[in-house]
Amino acid sequence: MSVTSGRKFILDAFLNSKAALSHQDIEIKCSHRFDRVTIYRTLQTFIDKGLIHTIPSTDSNIRYALCSEECQGATHHHDNHVHFKCERCGDIVCLDEVTVPVVKLPIGYSVREINMVVNGTCQTCKK
Repeated sequence: MSVTSGRKFILDAFLNSKAALSHQDIEIKCSHRFDRVTIYRTLQTFIDKGLIHTIPSTDSNIRYALCSEECQGATHHHDNHVHFKCERCGDIVCLDEVTVPVVKLPIGYSVREINMVVNGTCQTCKK
């Protein structure tokens, strides 16, 4: 993957964020340096290359987070960790140390992806 100013800037935004970012968060951080299409394409490239993963949300606002080494695989993503959404501040973080429980499906069913989001109050908001 070639290094461009847009890719570098967006990667830095992820590296400097403790929580997952939405497309809008990235637009704000880019201070209108890059258009929406450039941001979208960069995010899609990062997903395809295993640098980031998407986090499901009930508000139809996709969030993106950096992948850890455990998340990346030779042929596909292994995003088998829990995501935590704080109901007070709205931050979503990856809990890499917490694995998604095994789901036993009936014969004839196959798993493509499992997403788990736990809602509650984060450490910062509890104080």
